[in-house]
Amino acid sequence: MLTRPAVPGTGVAGGDVSVALGDGIGTITFSHPKSNSLPAALLRRLAEAITWVGKDPAARVIVLRSGGTGPFCAGASFDELVDIASVEQGEEFFSGFARVILAMIRAPKLVLVRVHGRTAGGGVGIAAAGDYTFAVKSASAKLSELAVGIGPFVVGPVIRRRIGDGPFAAMAVDADWRDAAWGERHALYAQVFDDVATMDAAINALAGTLAASNPDAMRAMKTIFWQGTESWDALLAERARMSGTLVLSDFTRAAIAKFRSRG
Repeated sequence: MLTRPAVPGTGVAGGDVSVALGDGIGTITFSHPKSNSLPAALLRRLAEAITWVGKDPAARVIVLRSGGTGPFCAGASFDELVDIASVEQGEEFFSGFARVILAMIRAPKLVLVRVHGRTAGGGVGIAAAGDYTFAVKSASAKLSELAVGIGPFVVGPVIRRRIGDGPFAAMAVDADWRDAAWGERHALYAQVFDDVATMDAAINALAGTLAASNPDAMRAMKTIFWQGTESWDALLAERARMSGTLVLSDFTRAAIAKFRSRG
């Protein structure tokens, strides 16, 4: 197993992205001490890592996971959201989620996502952008954006595509937790397991099988899976600006500060 940073300076203050390559599998791990939340620098490094592994011939399949044993991903960093001072700054922050989603769906390799705990907001977008997403029974999911005065605009297209219009609208309107069984029923998760050990065994088995499969066939499958997303650069840029504008409202600033104080 070869372990190395995806790009120079992968480590970021208060978070990290690492890459391990072995047996045709590229494993990307992101982590942050605050429930694996995603500040802008971590989002940028994560998108770069996915793009880099997608181009590396040593990896024929990608496994995307987060660190620790707590939440899979808490979504956007409230510490950064509350400090956004302009529409341009807000647009750039939310564009980080767009870059990660676009890197995932455009990587010429299948991306397996490992959801080992609760996931919210942008973390749900990452789960939905996987070509095959594994989860455990404790991996509840929610879209919390409306509760803090914005909406799931950037992650919305990929979640909507994955689970359908009705379930997406329900998640967006009712910002409460959905259990993993709901996620599996609506195709957010491909498989749900009783515990992490069982899930990891299944991930290793599928990743090993895919690493030994025809890369041209998998690349063609990937193209078919995400056909119709060619205009998403412009769509997600528009959504990022929408979120960047709303995050400056008095309502949103007060709501984010309230959520932040709970931490």
